[in-house]
Amino acid sequence: MSEAQDTEDRLPNELIMFDMESPLPDAQEIPIEEINMINPRLWAERKASEYFKRLRAEDPVHLNDTEFTGRYWSLTRYRDIKDVDTSHNDFSSAHGIALGLPIDAPLPEGALDVSMFIAMDPPEHDEQRMTVAPIVAPMSLKKLEPVIRQRVQGILASLPVGEEFDWVDNVSIELTTQMLATLFDFPFEDRRKLTRWSDVTTAGPESGIVESEEQRRDELLECLAYFTRLWEERKKNPGQDLVSMLAHGEATRNMQPFEFLGNLMLLIVGGNDTTRNSISGGLLALNEFPSEYEKVKADPSLIPNMVAEIIRWQTPLPYMRRTANQDTVIRGKKIRKGDQVLMWYYSGNRDEDVFENADDLIIDRPNARQHLSFGFGIHRCMGNRLAEMQLRVLWDEILKTFDRVEVVGEPERTMSSFINGYTKLPVVIHAK
Repeated sequence: MSEAQDTEDRLPNELIMFDMESPLPDAQEIPIEEINMINPRLWAERKASEYFKRLRAEDPVHLNDTEFTGRYWSLTRYRDIKDVDTSHNDFSSAHGIALGLPIDAPLPEGALDVSMFIAMDPPEHDEQRMTVAPIVAPMSLKKLEPVIRQRVQGILASLPVGEEFDWVDNVSIELTTQMLATLFDFPFEDRRKLTRWSDVTTAGPESGIVESEEQRRDELLECLAYFTRLWEERKKNPGQDLVSMLAHGEATRNMQPFEFLGNLMLLIVGGNDTTRNSISGGLLALNEFPSEYEKVKADPSLIPNMVAEIIRWQTPLPYMRRTANQDTVIRGKKIRKGDQVLMWYYSGNRDEDVFENADDLIIDRPNARQHLSFGFGIHRCMGNRLAEMQLRVLWDEILKTFDRVEVVGEPERTMSSFINGYTKLPVVIHAK
């Protein structure tokens, strides 16, 4: 992942690539060759699903070619996405996991060039991933569950009943940030720094989260400096946390600073965005499909399957990128060596050939666990079971504690095609 110092140099720059003011046309009103799913407005204005439906029907392997990024393909059907995701020899992660510069383009002057293990191929990927994998091993998760439950109970007990408040800030962010602080053994009083660094990592210039790429660079360097202090402490006094694992792991103990920063960015975003936005999206979905809310209230044993269905429906990370290692063909389309290939998990999770009535939340959906949201193959989300556990415990405690959590206003959505999320969700709790 490379971050340019100046807004004008960051590529792709959505503020330049897309009209950010005119009304978005309906999916059927635009020439299909002009559809570009990277447009963050499609996500902020909740139009992505209708555009993907057209692409799946008419052009499931869809080419865009811009002066900023070169050629990139959008895969929108479930089987094609899964095939590419499990073919790491043919489709590399080493050139980045989000849409960026063509692989032969020089980095912009002043770029902050970082690396992370999700953007590596074997064997480096496997070695670094194995270093931190014990944090989410079954025995570790067993120890974490009572901690999560205690945290959830405390958060729910602090919420005002019968008064409007923001679910994103008070529940989604607070729970995931407390969990991140636990995993890093991060000073608890500073835990909101983790949320901020996560937002800064994924923020585009259109998001309003940072005013410039220089500000982003400065804040990420602040993150590096903070964690470097923790690194030096854990080298001398290791614990069972992620920083200690990185500081003492055979494959990570000699990382250069920007490689350390890259892996921090990966672990912070991975531990934050999937869970945080699934917590918000799940509540929104249950309000949009009230019969499903009544279904789980009547039968809480549906919660584990409901969690999988929420993650499918929300798809908190809409896509991941790969780069073709050689010329190949997908559905008759000639993919060139070096082309970027975007695996649109969000679209695959709405593929009508796999998920019936895919735009609906159906909490007892028989194949909910077959969703693409965690990816497949060697890059499958390392913390998927931890994310599921947090959602399962949260909904278990919500159903025990409240009659209903009602969404009382329109959510504010993240201006991004890489993070399918929420910045605000107004709610009112109704007591039992």
